[in-house]
Amino acid sequence: MEYLDFELPIKELEEQLDKCQLIGEESDVDVTETCKQIEKKLEETRKEIFKNLTPWQRVQLSRHPSRPYTMDYVRAICGESWLELHGDRTVKDDKAMIGGLGKIGDQSYMFIGQQKGYNTKTRQFRNFGMANPEGYRKALRLMKSAEKFGLPVVSFIDTPGAYPGIEAEERGQGEAIARNILEMTRLKVPIIVVILGEGASGGALGIGVGDRVLMLENTWYSVISPESCSSILWRSWEYKEQAADALKLTATDMKKLRLIDEIVKEPVGGAHSNREKAFEIVKNKIAKHFQELEKLSPKELVAQRMDKYLSMGVYKE
Repeated sequence: MEYLDFELPIKELEEQLDKCQLIGEESDVDVTETCKQIEKKLEETRKEIFKNLTPWQRVQLSRHPSRPYTMDYVRAICGESWLELHGDRTVKDDKAMIGGLGKIGDQSYMFIGQQKGYNTKTRQFRNFGMANPEGYRKALRLMKSAEKFGLPVVSFIDTPGAYPGIEAEERGQGEAIARNILEMTRLKVPIIVVILGEGASGGALGIGVGDRVLMLENTWYSVISPESCSSILWRSWEYKEQAADALKLTATDMKKLRLIDEIVKEPVGGAHSNREKAFEIVKNKIAKHFQELEKLSPKELVAQRMDKYLSMGVYKE
């Protein structure tokens, strides 16, 4: 596992624990008590570090190389019931945006979300999780299919932004995102949005309108990344930590501003430290919120969704 700068004390203790256990296995020395002391200190250190994270540290955690991505959650939650669907029926199949059908228990869902890569080859294949217009059009096609068959939609967000290339703009990137936002506001089935990692700019908003918007504890949601904000305001990336603090992009900030509905607690150490537990937590949250939303009629769903978004922000006429 890779470690971030602020996780180095945890790395040292884990290495000490491994050495202690190895000594116990290779010799007759009883190291049980010593191992217990190291384990106790490791747990205390992990809790202390992750209790006082700065906004920039949470941004770093959201990008952790070992952090599970959309497909990891989908496969863990749906198991063998997962059926991926492809293409926007106009241009091509965008590999940065995945979608398909899956079940949680006996209930079928339409899952959509951005997918990043695990190494250089897959990152290029997935375009670093940055979708083109055809990705958003694929997502919309799948959401419309879900509406047709009365299936709830689950949207997983994890993107550094929509792809900013010339060809994306030529094919209508802005229109595709705006169209998705419009159509999601009036979709007649429940929509549950879960921010798994990075929630940047219109790339996130294009699949981010929902009846319930949940954020994992160590994620961020903002119109711009801290690095880009720093480069615009200070002409340098050196102020990214200051920008992260000013942008109010953490889950706690979003909840205070009433832009999300719930903060989903991660295992201590982040989702990457205990992937199975993280998968189970997200699965249970989706099922819980769907049970609440399925009681509403399509008309009530749309009305409540519209009221929710119309009440955001402060303005004067």
